[in-house]
Parts: sequence; C-alpha cells; structure tokens
Amino acid sequence: MKKIAIIDYGVGNLRSVYRGLERAGADATITADAAVIAAADGIVLPGVGAFREGMEMLGDLQETVIAASREVPVLGICLGMQMLMESSEEHGTHNGLGLVPGSVKRFPPAPGMKVPHMGWNSLRIEQDDPLFDGLMNERYVYFVHSFYAATTPECTLTTTEYICPFASSIKSGNAYGVQFHPEKSGAVGLRLLENFIERIC
Repeated sequence: MKKIAIIDYGVGNLRSVYRGLERAGADATITADAAVIAAADGIVLPGVGAFREGMEMLGDLQETVIAASREVPVLGICLGMQMLMESSEEHGTHNGLGLVPGSVKRFPPAPGMKVPHMGWNSLRIEQDDPLFDGLMNERYVYFVHSFYAATTPECTLTTTEYICPFASSIKSGNAYGVQFHPEKSGAVGLRLLENFIERIC
C-alpha cells in the first residue's frame, strides 16, 4: 500500500482529504514531520485561504516539499496547487514554491459573474496524463476559488471556463496540481486520487 503524506501546516480541511485518500486505497498520514514527508511514496499539499498565509504557515517545510518533488510526486489541491507556482498576485506579489512556471491571478470582473467561482464545473482534458486515466472529457468537479493559476500550455493538463479559460489542473516534473477539490467531487475525484496513488506514486 502506497504511503501518502498529507502536509499539515495549519491551513485547510485535512480530514476530508485524508478520508478521500483512504477511500482511494492509500496509507495516508497527516503530518508536519519533514522526515515522514521525505520518506513517503507521494505527497499531498492541500489548502484553503490566502496565498501569503499559506506560504508563511508552510515555513521550513517549503524546502522539504521542493526537495521531495525531485524524487516523488506531489499533488497540490486548491490553494496547495497555487502554492506550486512561481508567484501570486493575491494581496501583493508573493513567491511560491516555484515548481510550476507562471503566476496566480485574480479572476477579472465580469457582469453577472460572481467571485469566488464556487460549485460544479467541467474539465476539458488538454493532454493525456495518467492522472486522468479512465476519465472522460467534460466531467464535472467541485470548485471554490477566487484566484487561478496562469501557466504554460505545456504544463496545463485540463482547462475550465469561468469568466476566462483557466488551468484547472497542472503538471511540471513530479509536481501536479488541481484547482478543484477531488475529495468533494464524487466518483470523478475518487478516480483521480486512485490514479495519483496507483499510476503516479
């Protein structure tokens, strides 16, 4: 059974991510121990809230995640995905982990469109990747976010349309990110977590 470390840095609903990974068949551990994280077969970086706070709370574990990503896959979820990026424009300019090129931007204002983007929306698969094995195009997943990752087409696995097209899942090297919440996305999210565990880790 694959050992998955869920990073506990005081931001996010860790228990729902933990339960999702357990249902997907992982031996999951919620931890802030750098040694446990470094020894895992895969790492999950969840998170909700503001970018700067997330990076500050991650603290010294930033270097642990960066080093581990050279050897094992890392999956960022929601804020965790945004933290994989080089920088964010949320409440000023702030540096991210730099594992995926690009920056995090706020949705532009649009008549009749609310921010945050909240609820179910579809994924358009832009390139084949094991993370989406067995998942058809235009499947629906659950989002809650006001900012989105602007990255290169090469790093964009799926796009979603809300106010503007944006990268809803990304990949660079061993770093994966999903803007949506797979643990809240029913059978589609469960299959994605299973793929991360079985095909990637």
